[in-house]
Amino acid sequence: MVESVKVRAPCSTANLGPGFDVFGLALDAYHDEIQLRKKGEGITIESSDHIPLQPAKNSAGLVIKEMTKKFRIKSGISMKIKKGVPAGFGMGSSAASAAAAAVAFNSLFELDLDQNSLVQFAGLGEKASAGSIHYDNVAASIFGGFVIVRKNPLDVISIDPPKDLVLCIAIPKITVPHKKTQVSRSVLPQQIKLSDHVSNLANASAITAGFMKKDVNLIGHSIKDIIVEPARKHLIPGFDKVKANALAAGAFGVTISGAGPSIIAFTSKSTDPKKICKAMEMGFSFSKTECTAVVCKPSKGATII
Repeated sequence: MVESVKVRAPCSTANLGPGFDVFGLALDAYHDEIQLRKKGEGITIESSDHIPLQPAKNSAGLVIKEMTKKFRIKSGISMKIKKGVPAGFGMGSSAASAAAAAVAFNSLFELDLDQNSLVQFAGLGEKASAGSIHYDNVAASIFGGFVIVRKNPLDVISIDPPKDLVLCIAIPKITVPHKKTQVSRSVLPQQIKLSDHVSNLANASAITAGFMKKDVNLIGHSIKDIIVEPARKHLIPGFDKVKANALAAGAFGVTISGAGPSIIAFTSKSTDPKKICKAMEMGFSFSKTECTAVVCKPSKGATII
């Protein structure tokens, strides 16, 4: 009988420009690790990171709480969380923990749940940090690669990314507001022009085609969003300069990573990703903002280690 399980889940980027609340992409830049053990009574959380230790306020803890209730688990559960994904910077930090928790719980209690079910439970954990359920990041962290999320009923479509796709992420060193996702959603337009919707839909469709055809150029040059990005970019100091610099340095496309404030550039192995990172750092420096820029590639999903 399994008594302990450890799972590692990757960070992710959501939206990819025009695919708001629909697209997700797992990245190998950072990971969270969660270990579950059958022990004692109730749910206890241990971590050396600055995160809530009450299950109801922790994305992973909330997943475990809901799954324990759903499957009427009588055993106590001890959970150790090791955070590797920067929290609050648009890289699916809470989602990585939630995804790892769902996969670990499924293995520990031998539930044999399918991946859509795991995504459904992991999505519940997003309420702890984002205030509402979102599936794009958790789906990417569980499935790996590129995902398209359809809801009602939940149906995740997974596509393997091109092997030569490379991402550059610039993470600014700024203070992130409490409940950042709610803040970033509050600035979105409640009504949009039909022509803008058509434009975003065309680019989102082209991104999907790019992943299916393994065409990095098509993916990158379709990362164009005229609805969400313009509404949110003022929340990120120096956004326009960072984007312009990255494109000038060889990036195919640039946009906000998830709800931000990180900025992500899409390119390929045939360019110079480190040059793009340097250009993005210089872009932030124009607004007197330091940043950490990293080169990464698409990742596989949550795995038992």
